[in-house]
Amino acid sequence: MAEHKSGPVEVGAAMDYAEHDKSYSMFINGAKYGSMIIVCLLIAMAAGFFTTVGWYGLLLFIVLCVAGFVIL
Repeated sequence: MAEHKSGPVEVGAAMDYAEHDKSYSMFINGAKYGSMIIVCLLIAMAAGFFTTVGWYGLLLFIVLCVAGFVIL
């Protein structure tokens, strides 16, 4: 059967909140910039599919990514 112990629940190592904050910040930045790159890629692909931009679609993708990094 289960043992019933009294006392504090948290008996392990102390939490490193600074490391948690850094991990959370890295996750949010990765999600934000990753989403921005995917949206830029989709816009450039749509421009290449629906128009006759040709290789300028790559230039459009690069310009959109640079603009996105500056804005974010």
